[in-house]
Amino acid sequence: MSTESTTERPAGSPTERAVDALPPLDTAPTTLVALAREAGYRNTPAPLAETLLVARPLLAAAGLAVPDGHLTVASGPLDVRFAHVDTNSRVGPSDAAGRDDALRVSGTLHRVPWARAAEAAVVLTDGPGGGPVLFLLEAAEWRQVAGTNLAGEPRDDLVLFDVVVPAARVRRVPAALVREAAWRSGLARAALIAGAARRCVELTVAHTASRVQFGRPLSHFQAVKQEEAKLVEEAALVTAAVEAAAAALSAPDSAEFTAWLAAAQAAASVAEITRIAHQLHGAVGFTELSPLRLATTRMWSWRDEDGGERAWQQRIGRHVLDGDGEGEGNGNGNRLWQRVTSG
Repeated sequence: MSTESTTERPAGSPTERAVDALPPLDTAPTTLVALAREAGYRNTPAPLAETLLVARPLLAAAGLAVPDGHLTVASGPLDVRFAHVDTNSRVGPSDAAGRDDALRVSGTLHRVPWARAAEAAVVLTDGPGGGPVLFLLEAAEWRQVAGTNLAGEPRDDLVLFDVVVPAARVRRVPAALVREAAWRSGLARAALIAGAARRCVELTVAHTASRVQFGRPLSHFQAVKQEEAKLVEEAALVTAAVEAAAAALSAPDSAEFTAWLAAAQAAASVAEITRIAHQLHGAVGFTELSPLRLATTRMWSWRDEDGGERAWQQRIGRHVLDGDGEGEGNGNGNRLWQRVTSG
């Protein structure tokens, strides 16, 4: 059951020690994705992927200062009003305009990744004028209700009581930035899954090589070799899709689509990767202290966040069908194949 938490992180915790290791803002996108993959591989207890691939790029795109330390990202409906109402405005209701962009915010943001380990949160919601706004919340400005995902990773609710966000931390943003937040979140999850998939492969290969049945290692049985080959193949598919998306981050015209492809492939491969890994480990893979369980439960959780496999596939399909208007029927399928394979 979730309980309200006001516990502060102890000084010198792994999360705080990791702050100094954050790369500079001008780090190459391929390096940032590689770091997120490594975080998935090592089960890093911090919002590294959220900070590097989502929060910092969104703040930079919105023209806001990027603070030091780990960041998280949240979105959802909130009660948002102008903090400084323009009483002289003659357009709309009496509170329809503000003297500046400062906001008063109330409401609850649900299941925010790693909120308890973050110094601040980047929030996307509808502004008082109806369009989207992005603002930065500092950790001291929210009340936290602790929660976790299937793997025990923090997914906390942030409760806001009439929080005043100064204009310097608020930006009105275009719908394109809201879309960017979505595909960046999908890419972050895909990178984490790619890292955890690599971990599953290594653990499974090591287990079958050391586990002896009927006088020989499991890895010597043909059926086991075949399943291991499938496992390696699925992990490689995810890695290839994530690497392609990472390479495309420097090309805005293709970054969104390749991120969708990476998110869809990662979500689709989770079931097969975890099935094979657990099947070859046997019951020991589900035990509390098993390193495999730590990887697979995270993969199941990440797969279902930010929309899941079906949602990403629907985005891909709609984009291809509406993209150029050429042909129908099999022609659409051909365009999809060309679009996917061309990157």
